Amino acid sequence: MKNKEFRDMTNDELNEKLKELKSEHFNLRFSHATGQLTNPMMLNTIKKDIARVMTILRERELKEKKAN
Repeated sequence: MKNKEFRDMTNDELNEKLKELKSEHFNLRFSHATGQLTNPMMLNTIKKDIARVMTILRERELKEKKAN
């Protein structure tokens, strides 16, 4: 997904997406370990998406903290 798509989501949606991405990352790692993964680049893509979501959540947390 693109940054803009993540930024358009609410915090609850981002937290849910983060859970989904972490679950998918686990499944991909398991598939990779057993030799069944067809596209190993998906691991990098998922890790980057997880980092994007966590970054956006942290930015919002800091922005909210600064506002108070």
